[in-house]
Amino acid sequence: MKRWLPFAAFAILLGFLFVGLWLDPREVPSPLIGKPAPAFTLPVLERPGQTFSPDQARGRPWLLNVWAPWCRTCRREHPFLMQLAASGVRLYGLNWQDQAREAADLLAEIGNPYALTAVDLDGRAGIDWGVTGVPETFLVDADGIVRVKHSGPLNERAWKRKFAPVLEGREP
Repeated sequence: MKRWLPFAAFAILLGFLFVGLWLDPREVPSPLIGKPAPAFTLPVLERPGQTFSPDQARGRPWLLNVWAPWCRTCRREHPFLMQLAASGVRLYGLNWQDQAREAADLLAEIGNPYALTAVDLDGRAGIDWGVTGVPETFLVDADGIVRVKHSGPLNERAWKRKFAPVLEGREP
């Protein structure tokens, strides 16, 4: 019996390694899924004196896209965000740890898919949302509950696999 113990341990280890082949190392599970969206009140880009809070977006599902002008990957996802906005998806930006002027200049240059962009200069709101890097996108339902988190650039494949099923009422 004792001589089979190393083989059993090896087989179990191989099983874990085999399952790991199909996991996405960029996919960080979010403890926010199924919970209310973290609250914040931040200034709105290019709208002096105006602020934005997630409570203002309640009533319909919406996306929060965390981005920054210095992020090359954010620029890669930008055309898809423009498509989503053109199709009627409510999209809000969170300019993470960046100067507002750079963000405003970039959006003026390449187009603005956001209903508005909140400026998170010190990164605290991003930390509350569990942001580990940019870009990251969250789907928040009409009741203010976080339903999906996507790390990395949002594209059609990720949209169809993660976001569309939730919006259509069929969980992925």
